[in-house]
Amino acid sequence: MSDHATSANGTEYILTISCPDTVGIVFAVSGFLAERGCNIIDSAQFGDRVTGLFFLRIHFSAAGSSPAKTALEGAFAELIATPFRMSWKLHDATRPQRVMIMVSKFGHCLNDLLYRYRLGYLPIEIPAIVSNHRDFYQLAAWHNVPFHYLPVTADTKQAQEERLLEIIDEERVDLVVLARYMQVLSPSLCATLEGRAINIHHSFLPSFRGAKPYHQAYARGVKLIGATAHYVTSGLDEGPIIDQEVERVDHTLTPDDLVAIGRDIENVVLARAVKYHVEHRVLLNGNKTVVFK
Repeated sequence: MSDHATSANGTEYILTISCPDTVGIVFAVSGFLAERGCNIIDSAQFGDRVTGLFFLRIHFSAAGSSPAKTALEGAFAELIATPFRMSWKLHDATRPQRVMIMVSKFGHCLNDLLYRYRLGYLPIEIPAIVSNHRDFYQLAAWHNVPFHYLPVTADTKQAQEERLLEIIDEERVDLVVLARYMQVLSPSLCATLEGRAINIHHSFLPSFRGAKPYHQAYARGVKLIGATAHYVTSGLDEGPIIDQEVERVDHTLTPDDLVAIGRDIENVVLARAVKYHVEHRVLLNGNKTVVFK
């Protein structure tokens, strides 16, 4: 792969930044880019008055005379990032993120992601689908995506997760998506995948954690149900939330009706979360996220 990605309009990058809020951050960053022949295409920023942190996402193009990516990174680290104490990344804007999808026996989110991927609605590549069941190998084959059947039990969990990491490494996976993968990842695997694994939870967190949340919601007579996409952490269903959606319901609906409605919501929420992540729109803010839509 070349040192930078090139689109029809030239080299494009996305710069994401978080740092202590202070005067002059945007001025310094924009000036740095302008001095190197870079043109800002889109910019979004947010200053958190509670945490005192500042967040910035800049999508910019670089002219042919601009420095290569490694030179830009080196100069930015020395002149801007270090003085402002920044956590930052410079991403190739035109390189599709490589996404591995994991699934168990409910395939609606998998099917939806594959459909969006096939039609080009998601700027991703899917090098692998992993499941602890065989149910969706034909669906994977139809989309020409390699399918890995990795059954798991309490006795084989460690070996199964070691194989997972091998696939992630072999396929150069950028993001892991748990599309209704109904297995709890070990704390060590969660730590390894920190910030690059997204789960869809079939509930509007933080309410109704654990098994059968729609049945829990039904038992409480809720008037709204929803779904939550969040980053995976060792705390079950407690990772930073990326996106949520709700649907109004009433007393005439059965638990099965809620499940059906909920699955449609899950599809939309997970697809949005994946899109936000692969477009580098999500920045971590402690146990929360800043999402530049």
